[in-house]
Amino acid sequence: MRSQRLLDEFELTGRRRSHVIDGLQPRCTLQRQAMDAFLAMRAAASAAGLELSAASSFRDFDRQLSIWNAKYRGERPLVDRSGRELEAAALGAAERIEAILAWSALPGASRHHWGTDLDVFDAAALPDGVTLQLTPQEYSPAGPFARLTVWLDGNMQRFGFYRPYVTAGQGVSPEPWHLSFAPLAESCLAALTPALLARVLATSALEGREAVLARLPDLHRRFVAGIDPPPALSLAYEFSDHGRMV
Repeated sequence: MRSQRLLDEFELTGRRRSHVIDGLQPRCTLQRQAMDAFLAMRAAASAAGLELSAASSFRDFDRQLSIWNAKYRGERPLVDRSGRELEAAALGAAERIEAILAWSALPGASRHHWGTDLDVFDAAALPDGVTLQLTPQEYSPAGPFARLTVWLDGNMQRFGFYRPYVTAGQGVSPEPWHLSFAPLAESCLAALTPALLARVLATSALEGREAVLARLPDLHRRFVAGIDPPPALSLAYEFSDHGRMV
């Protein structure tokens, strides 16, 4: 039977990591049930000639805050939805916020805080001397991870995973590398309310904080709640108290 401990507000917003464990082969940090499901999926991918690896998994609040602030200040690349680089200093607060949220979550609102989500790639297909970029082109039919994309399309749901960012529009841009463990992530999404997020951000060192708080209900609707829903097969994945499939 499925057993799930609901995260407290500190775990949910990445300010505590008591809900996650560290894996060494491959290196990743997830909730135990998500970790076991990922390792089972990795073994199945290996049998198909793929080396499923995690580029990013759990990320805490402070790390997400540093990413946000660096983008807001123009210290990290800031790009639009088409991948065109933007000059942060030439943008107003609202424009910077929109540009950042197309690719990076607000601190406290990242699904990576939950220990349910990770960014994946095929380490065996990454060309020598090439640095992983996590761009849609890498996962396209002409990209190095084309086989991984096709394999995930046909197999990830039976291990409980799905892609929350597929549909292009007003929310997060499509991210073919971002997988979410649906049986745990759905309760996290329901618990991350605008009111909770506002309390967390109100005392943070977030660049553009006042502009974000003024628009937070709309930003939450579009960039937190506005995801592609998990397929029924992903939600149907069952695990025991130790995370093993039953």
